[in-house]
Formats: sequence, C-alpha cells, structure tokens
Amino acid sequence: MARAIGRTVGVRLDGHAPRRWHLRLLDALAAMPGLDLSVSRAPGPGGLPDNAALLFAVEARLRRLPGGGPAAPVPLAALAAYPDLGPTGLVLDLCGDVAPAPGRRIWRLTFDGACGEAALLAALLAGRAPVAALRETERVVAAGCLGTESLTVMRTAFEDGLIRTVDLIRAALIGEALGESGCAPGASLRIPEPPTPTDLTVAAIGARAGGLLARAVAGHLHRLCYRAPHWRVAWRPLAGPDLVDLRQVPGGWRDLPDDGLRFYADPFPLVHRGRTILFLEEYPHATGKGVVSAVAFGPDGPEGVPVRVLEEAHHLSYPFVFERDGAHWMIPESGDNGTVDLYRATAFPGGWVKHATLISGVTASDATLLERNGRWWLFASARAHGPGEPPRAARGAYSDALHLWSAPDFRGPWTPHPRNPVLIDFGAARPAGRIVLRDGALIRPAQDCRRGYGEALSLARIDRLDMAGYAQTVETTLRAGAGFPGHRFHTLNRTDDFEFVDGSGAAPRRWFRPRSS
Repeated sequence: MARAIGRTVGVRLDGHAPRRWHLRLLDALAAMPGLDLSVSRAPGPGGLPDNAALLFAVEARLRRLPGGGPAAPVPLAALAAYPDLGPTGLVLDLCGDVAPAPGRRIWRLTFDGACGEAALLAALLAGRAPVAALRETERVVAAGCLGTESLTVMRTAFEDGLIRTVDLIRAALIGEALGESGCAPGASLRIPEPPTPTDLTVAAIGARAGGLLARAVAGHLHRLCYRAPHWRVAWRPLAGPDLVDLRQVPGGWRDLPDDGLRFYADPFPLVHRGRTILFLEEYPHATGKGVVSAVAFGPDGPEGVPVRVLEEAHHLSYPFVFERDGAHWMIPESGDNGTVDLYRATAFPGGWVKHATLISGVTASDATLLERNGRWWLFASARAHGPGEPPRAARGAYSDALHLWSAPDFRGPWTPHPRNPVLIDFGAARPAGRIVLRDGALIRPAQDCRRGYGEALSLARIDRLDMAGYAQTVETTLRAGAGFPGHRFHTLNRTDDFEFVDGSGAAPRRWFRPRSS
C-alpha cells in the first residue's frame, strides 16, 4: 500500500524562468480536491541557456508559430496566489535541488535521468524521445516516454514534452491518492542514464538555429515535388501463421492500388456472408480530409476499387468496424470534432448513420474496443486538455498517451479510467489495430512513433486491465524492410482469409492530369 500524499503539496520551480507550463501544472493540481499548494520560486539550476530563446524565436518566425505557448515566460507575479513552500509535505522538485528534511517527501523530476528543462531540450536536440520520470529516492513513482509529431521544430517538441509532463505528474498524484503502488503510468520504463554535459551546448543550439533557413527551403522544395506522406494498404492471403504468431514481417504483400491523387490507410476488415469487406481511410490529397471507404475481397483479392461509404464535415479515419446484436457498427476516428462517435449501418457495407456520441470533449485518436469478462473497454490516445479547456484548445502530442474508458455495453455509458492517461509511451501507446487473444494472452498492436509517426508497430501483451490500473509489456516491434518495403509500418488487422497492414512513403506529385480520349 502506497503512503498517502497528504494535503500539502509544494512545487519547486525555477523562479528565474517561470513559464506558462508551470501555471498549467498549478491549475491542474488546484483542480484536484483536498490539496494545499505552495511554491518555491527562488532561482534554480537546470534552466535553458540564453540562446535557446533565440532558437525558439527563429523557429517561430520561419514556421509562423503562435505565441503564448507552454514555454512562454510569465512574470513571477503570476505565482503570487500561492504561498511559499513550507518545511514539510510532498515536494515536486522540478529543478533537482530540494534538500531532504524531516517530514518532507521529494518527488524529483528528471528527463533521461537528468534534472531541469535543459535536459528535456538536450534529449530532443539529440533526436531522442525523452523519458520523463518522477523519483522518490530509488523508487520510480511514474515515468513516460514523451512524444511529439514535430520532430524538427524544437520549440513545439519542447512544449509537447512539457504538456505531457503535466499529465504525468497529475496521474502520479491520482495514483498515490488511490493508495495502490506500482500502477502509475510507465513506472516500469527503463530510465536512461543522465546525459553528458556535451549533449546540450550553446554551440549546438546556435548551429541548429543557423541551419533552420536552409532546411526550411529544402523542405519547401520537397513538398512541391512530393506528396508526403503517401500511405498504402497492403494485403496477403492468410494460409498460415499471421504477424502476431510470426513476430516478423514476411514477404508476399500486394498493394491495394490507388491513382496517386489519394491514399488509403487504416485497413479494418469484416466478414459478411462469407466475404471479406475491407473498410479503410481514403484521403484525397486535393481536399486534405479523410473519408471512410470500403471494397469487397474475393478469393483473388479486391473486387474493384474502394467506394466511399461515410463522409462528415470533419476528418475521418481508423474505421473500427464490428458486428453485434444483429447489426454492423463503426467507430471512426473523429478527433477533429472532439468526439468519439458510434455509427450503425442501414445498408451494409454502406448506409452508415450516426447512432450516438459515446464520448465528447476529447481529442482522441484511433478508438479501439475490447469486450472482456462482461465489460467493454475503449482504448484511444488523446491530446492533453487543461481544466475546463475545450477540445480545440488541446495541446501536446497525439500519440504518446493512452486513455481508457469502460462501459457495461458498447453503446455506453462510458466512464473514464481514474488514472488517465494510464500509459505515457511514445513507443507503445497509440492503438494500431484490433486486440487479439493468443495463448490466453491479450495482444494489443500499438504504434511506435519514436522515429516518426507510425514508423513501427509494437505488439504489447496486456498484463493488467481493471479500474485500478493498466499495465502492458511490449514483446515485439515490427518495421518495414525487406518483407514490406517502405518507410512506415502502421496498422495490423486480419480475417481468416486475409491479413492487412499499411505503411507509407513519398509519392511524386502529378502536375498534369492526362487528357481523356
């Protein structure tokens, strides 16, 4: 049984450089009932070098980034509402310099084993997905592999890491309050050794800032000539073990053809009257908005081209389809709308009508259902929301935080897990296909985005799933290569007859349409 956190929680931050993320953290803690908050606001160690501000300013100018983000400075007076840190209670040490004292507990925040914001930026500059951890002496209270979809924009990546760090701290406090140890997000992650001082130098930051303009020009030219990414769906007849059993990527894949003006992704098959119907995201490059399409498969593969079956004003993808109670149902990703919606087919495989909004006020990606022991679970990755913020104000990465909801029926009502996010791991949080049962174990495909969005696919064994906690172990990571040429390996699903995956590369743009004869 974990020790209770008590009512007194203090935050040790660098008073030389207070930022908006500190205010976001304090707001999140203030929204938790029964906590008395205090702040130590003296100047502290581990801050960013002065020219980090120059780097962020150059990026903001070139990328037209908005101001006022989590890394933006705030006046010290913005913390005036909080009393000074007292001698006892739990202290969240964001700087690494709080000394032990009788009656005081210390949770020290580290990034890749080192304290301070500089350590977070160091990891990002080195191209790593940093591991944030809260430690109480030798005990890892909570840890998470932080993610960002902006791997080349340091200010955005830095801010994504700060936003998810707030989630990590909040979830750890909730876990302690619930009184059960060992269930905090990512507590089993390996904590890297502290980086060497040369990982972050003034020269390294200056060199990155100086090279931004050249990279921006090169990137613009590349985007003029190529559509990137251009995803593709591939399939193979299934007459033996599948990828979950093989734990490697075999050859023999056949691409679902596209016309170059659109791509297909997120394949979800369903068997209807003995035939496989494949649902997928269709993304026309001209509109920049995904729709759900479907194509039937015969013994030799697809019969025709995918036909649009569901379109909304907002982007749709990841069409999780299933059959239940004599009807066909679908939960497509609709994160741009701030909802998780359930649809029912009235003329399968088409005729989809909205049946209900299952969850609202959340920017959730890739909702995946699992029925287990008479209860339904919904897995999805979700962006971060501050207290009372609408979905449009969501910040941070899309792919590093796993949230759970549960319900007595797939139609709801859905209850969020008290420890959301239950997992912070850029390598194995975001869903990547149906959860399957193998040899008595639940295997969950998950996206590994540490080298880029959807770059690899993890197979994670679910070790615990209940309202008190969640735990998983990544057993295998699959990547594109000789068996499946390309740059990414993203989603996995199957029927008895076929197995489906998707991946991506860069496709040349078509500048002119051929004349019709």
